[in-house]
Amino acid sequence: MKVFTTGQVAKICKVAPRTVSKWFDSGRLKGYRIPGSQDRRIPREYLIKFLKEHGMPLGDLEDEAMAKVLVVAQDQVLIENLKRELPLEHSFKMAVAASGFDAGIQAESFNPDCIIVDFSIGRTEALQICQNLRRNSEFSEVILIALLPDDGSSVSFDRSSINETFKKPFDAALLAERLRTLIGSKKEFV
Repeated sequence: MKVFTTGQVAKICKVAPRTVSKWFDSGRLKGYRIPGSQDRRIPREYLIKFLKEHGMPLGDLEDEAMAKVLVVAQDQVLIENLKRELPLEHSFKMAVAASGFDAGIQAESFNPDCIIVDFSIGRTEALQICQNLRRNSEFSEVILIALLPDDGSSVSFDRSSINETFKKPFDAALLAERLRTLIGSKKEFV
């Protein structure tokens, strides 16, 4: 568990250390005092919770605190359902890409924890996206989920590069819960 001093919290919040001490002493910012000392320590999860409750930016803590999901899809209903099930206030940050090219650019800049590829964009393009991501060592640990169309055709391909598959139509809440489990095993959510 990572803990911060009042000075470190002050830098993160861009306030004076005395202000952090007042937040701590008033009970608004949770933490503990070091035994035999007046020094205060604020655990990371309490700091993130405090920042979220008060609408303050997470700054450098955002990468640790947020699960970033990149959705490669053109289906607007699917995208809206996922946005509803993976809200920002529940530690999810979502980006959308409509093509393989766009997915590559988004993956580089967004650094997602999970990439959801909707095979409705085209089987060949979707497979190419999955293979390209797995070839790149930067994305070897990224969770890859394939959304397969339920059009009666059997989709056969090498699934070794994909962590999970969901057949459409599916319950977006079920996918969201699975994401919490998969990403939660790698990150601590607050």
